[in-house]
Amino acid sequence: MPTPSLRPPSRRLVALSLLASASPALAVPVAVGERLAAAARRQVGVTRGYDPAYRRIGYPGGDVPRATGVCADVVVRAARDALGLDLQRLVHEDMTRAFAAYPSRRAWGLAGPDANIDHRRVLNLEVFWSRHGARLWQAPSAVSGSGFPGRLEPGDFLTWRLPGGPHVGVVVSGGVFPRIVHNIGDGAREAFLAEVMFGHTYGRYRWPT
Repeated sequence: MPTPSLRPPSRRLVALSLLASASPALAVPVAVGERLAAAARRQVGVTRGYDPAYRRIGYPGGDVPRATGVCADVVVRAARDALGLDLQRLVHEDMTRAFAAYPSRRAWGLAGPDANIDHRRVLNLEVFWSRHGARLWQAPSAVSGSGFPGRLEPGDFLTWRLPGGPHVGVVVSGGVFPRIVHNIGDGAREAFLAEVMFGHTYGRYRWPT
Protein backbone atom coordinates (compact mmCIF):
# COMPACT_ATOMS: atom_id res chain seq x y z
CA MET A 1 0.00 0.00 0.00
CA PRO A 2 1.51 3.40 -0.94
CA THR A 3 2.33 5.91 1.76
CA PRO A 4 -0.65 8.27 2.20
CA SER A 5 0.00 11.77 0.95
CA LEU A 6 -0.02 14.71 3.31
CA ARG A 7 -0.53 17.13 0.48
CA PRO A 8 -3.75 19.16 0.59
CA PRO A 9 -6.19 19.25 -2.33
CA SER A 10 -4.88 20.82 -5.54
CA ARG A 11 -5.16 24.54 -6.14
CA ARG A 12 -7.86 23.84 -8.70
CA LEU A 13 -9.96 21.96 -6.16
CA VAL A 14 -9.41 24.72 -3.61
CA ALA A 15 -10.57 27.32 -6.11
CA LEU A 16 -13.62 25.25 -7.03
CA SER A 17 -14.62 24.79 -3.41
CA LEU A 18 -14.28 28.51 -2.79
CA LEU A 19 -16.34 29.30 -5.88
CA ALA A 20 -19.08 27.09 -4.52
CA SER A 21 -19.23 28.99 -1.23
CA ALA A 22 -18.53 32.60 -2.19
CA SER A 23 -19.40 35.14 -4.84
CA PRO A 24 -17.05 35.27 -7.85
CA ALA A 25 -15.59 38.56 -6.65
CA LEU A 26 -14.50 36.96 -3.36
CA ALA A 27 -13.44 33.55 -4.68
CA VAL A 28 -9.68 33.65 -4.15
CA PRO A 29 -7.48 30.74 -3.04
CA VAL A 30 -6.63 30.73 0.66
CA ALA A 31 -3.25 29.47 1.87
CA VAL A 32 -3.19 26.09 3.59
CA GLY A 33 -2.00 27.60 6.88
CA GLU A 34 -4.72 30.24 6.89
CA ARG A 35 -7.35 27.59 6.28
CA LEU A 36 -6.06 25.50 9.17
CA ALA A 37 -6.02 28.57 11.42
CA ALA A 38 -9.58 29.49 10.46
CA ALA A 39 -10.78 25.93 11.10
CA ALA A 40 -9.12 25.94 14.52
CA ARG A 41 -10.73 29.26 15.41
CA ARG A 42 -14.16 27.94 14.46
CA GLN A 43 -13.86 25.42 17.28
CA VAL A 44 -13.79 28.17 19.91
CA GLY A 45 -17.20 28.30 21.56
CA VAL A 46 -18.11 24.88 20.13
CA THR A 47 -15.68 22.68 22.04
CA ARG A 48 -16.38 23.81 25.60
CA GLY A 49 -15.02 20.89 27.59
CA TYR A 50 -12.07 18.54 27.97
CA ASP A 51 -12.40 14.78 28.27
CA PRO A 52 -9.40 12.43 27.90
CA ALA A 53 -11.47 9.27 28.40
CA TYR A 54 -10.99 6.44 25.91
CA ARG A 55 -13.93 6.16 23.51
CA ARG A 56 -14.73 3.85 20.64
CA ILE A 57 -15.37 5.89 17.52
CA GLY A 58 -16.09 5.17 13.89
CA TYR A 59 -13.39 4.65 11.28
CA PRO A 60 -12.52 6.42 9.09
CA GLY A 61 -13.70 9.93 9.91
CA GLY A 62 -14.42 9.12 13.55
CA ASP A 63 -14.69 11.79 16.23
CA VAL A 64 -15.87 12.23 19.79
CA PRO A 65 -18.67 14.79 20.31
CA ARG A 66 -17.41 18.21 19.24
CA ALA A 67 -18.46 19.74 22.53
CA THR A 68 -15.50 18.02 24.15
CA GLY A 69 -12.18 16.36 23.37
CA VAL A 70 -8.46 16.80 24.04
CA CYS A 71 -5.75 19.07 22.66
CA ALA A 72 -5.03 16.74 19.73
CA ASP A 73 -8.69 16.88 18.66
CA VAL A 74 -8.23 20.58 17.82
CA VAL A 75 -5.60 19.57 15.25
CA VAL A 76 -7.53 16.56 13.93
CA ARG A 77 -10.69 18.61 13.41
CA ALA A 78 -8.84 21.51 11.80
CA ALA A 79 -7.21 19.16 9.27
CA ARG A 80 -10.55 17.57 8.40
CA ASP A 81 -12.51 20.81 8.19
CA ALA A 82 -9.88 22.85 6.35
CA LEU A 83 -8.15 20.32 4.10
CA GLY A 84 -10.44 17.28 3.98
CA LEU A 85 -7.63 15.17 5.45
CA ASP A 86 -8.34 12.46 8.00
CA LEU A 87 -5.52 12.14 10.54
CA GLN A 88 -7.31 9.18 12.08
CA ARG A 89 -6.88 7.21 8.86
CA LEU A 90 -3.45 8.60 7.97
CA VAL A 91 -1.93 7.84 11.38
CA HIS A 92 -3.60 4.43 11.60
CA GLU A 93 -2.34 3.36 8.17
CA ASP A 94 1.17 4.58 8.91
CA MET A 95 1.20 2.80 12.28
CA THR A 96 -0.03 -0.39 10.62
CA ARG A 97 3.02 -0.27 8.34
CA ALA A 98 5.57 0.90 10.91
CA PHE A 99 4.24 0.27 14.40
CA ALA A 100 7.72 0.03 15.92
CA ALA A 101 8.44 3.65 14.92
CA TYR A 102 5.71 4.86 17.27
CA PRO A 103 5.77 5.01 21.09
CA SER A 104 2.53 3.10 21.63
CA ARG A 105 4.16 -0.08 22.92
CA ARG A 106 6.54 1.51 25.39
CA ALA A 107 4.29 4.44 26.41
CA TRP A 108 0.93 2.68 26.69
CA GLY A 109 1.71 -1.02 26.47
CA LEU A 110 -0.20 -1.52 23.22
CA ALA A 111 0.51 -4.53 21.03
CA GLY A 112 -0.74 -2.92 17.82
CA PRO A 113 -2.48 0.12 16.33
CA ASP A 114 -5.80 1.31 17.75
CA ALA A 115 -7.74 3.58 15.40
CA ASN A 116 -9.92 4.78 18.27
CA ILE A 117 -7.13 6.64 20.04
CA ASP A 118 -3.80 6.68 18.15
CA HIS A 119 -4.42 9.95 16.30
CA ARG A 120 -5.58 11.63 19.52
CA ARG A 121 -2.18 11.27 21.18
CA VAL A 122 0.39 14.03 20.77
CA LEU A 123 3.37 11.68 20.81
CA ASN A 124 1.95 9.77 17.83
CA LEU A 125 1.23 12.97 15.90
CA GLU A 126 4.82 14.12 16.42
CA VAL A 127 6.16 10.86 15.01
CA PHE A 128 3.73 10.93 12.09
CA TRP A 129 4.59 14.53 11.15
CA SER A 130 8.32 13.82 11.46
CA ARG A 131 8.07 10.71 9.27
CA HIS A 132 6.29 12.68 6.56
CA GLY A 133 8.45 15.77 6.32
CA ALA A 134 6.39 18.19 8.39
CA ARG A 135 8.86 18.81 11.22
CA LEU A 136 10.50 22.24 11.10
CA TRP A 137 12.25 22.15 14.49
CA GLN A 138 12.62 20.03 17.59
CA ALA A 139 14.06 21.28 20.87
CA PRO A 140 17.55 19.91 21.57
CA SER A 141 16.95 20.51 25.28
CA ALA A 142 14.45 22.11 27.63
CA VAL A 143 13.31 25.49 26.30
CA SER A 144 10.81 27.85 27.92
CA GLY A 145 7.16 27.54 26.97
CA SER A 146 7.17 30.20 24.22
CA GLY A 147 10.71 29.66 22.95
CA PHE A 148 9.97 28.49 19.42
CA PRO A 149 12.59 29.81 16.96
CA GLY A 150 11.88 31.65 13.75
CA ARG A 151 8.73 33.36 12.56
CA LEU A 152 5.62 31.36 13.37
CA GLU A 153 3.02 31.18 10.62
CA PRO A 154 -0.73 30.48 10.77
CA GLY A 155 -1.36 26.76 10.59
CA ASP A 156 1.90 25.75 12.31
CA PHE A 157 1.47 23.00 14.89
CA LEU A 158 3.37 23.47 18.16
CA THR A 159 3.98 20.85 20.82
CA TRP A 160 5.05 21.13 24.43
CA ARG A 161 5.99 18.98 27.39
CA LEU A 162 3.82 20.29 30.21
CA PRO A 163 3.62 19.04 33.81
CA GLY A 164 0.45 17.14 32.88
CA GLY A 165 1.90 15.59 29.73
CA PRO A 166 2.44 16.40 26.02
CA HIS A 167 0.38 19.22 24.54
CA VAL A 168 -0.35 20.55 21.04
CA GLY A 169 -1.83 23.75 19.63
CA VAL A 170 -2.38 25.48 16.28
CA VAL A 171 -0.90 28.89 15.45
CA VAL A 172 -3.72 31.15 14.26
CA SER A 173 -1.77 34.39 13.88
CA GLY A 174 1.95 35.07 13.61
CA GLY A 175 3.87 38.30 13.93
CA VAL A 176 5.41 39.78 17.05
CA PHE A 177 2.77 38.34 19.37
CA PRO A 178 1.68 34.96 17.95
CA ARG A 179 -1.64 33.49 19.00
CA ILE A 180 -2.69 29.85 19.19
CA VAL A 181 -5.87 27.84 19.56
CA HIS A 182 -5.60 24.89 21.94
CA ASN A 183 -7.56 22.92 24.50
CA ILE A 184 -5.64 22.99 27.75
CA GLY A 185 -8.53 21.76 29.88
CA ASP A 186 -11.58 23.98 29.41
CA GLY A 187 -12.36 23.65 25.72
CA ALA A 188 -10.90 25.23 22.58
CA ARG A 189 -9.52 28.66 23.42
CA GLU A 190 -7.51 31.30 21.59
CA ALA A 191 -4.56 32.65 23.55
CA PHE A 192 -1.27 34.45 23.14
CA LEU A 193 1.61 32.01 22.75
CA ALA A 194 3.44 33.77 25.59
CA GLU A 195 0.73 32.56 27.97
CA VAL A 196 1.99 28.97 27.60
CA MET A 197 4.96 29.44 29.92
CA PHE A 198 4.41 26.56 32.32
CA GLY A 199 6.27 23.84 30.41
CA HIS A 200 8.91 23.26 27.75
CA THR A 201 8.65 23.57 23.99
CA TYR A 202 9.24 20.41 22.03
CA GLY A 203 8.45 20.67 18.32
CA ARG A 204 7.19 22.83 15.49
CA TYR A 205 5.53 21.33 12.42
CA ARG A 206 4.03 22.63 9.18
CA TRP A 207 1.82 20.79 6.72
CA PRO A 208 3.73 20.10 3.46
CA THR A 209 2.41 22.12 0.51
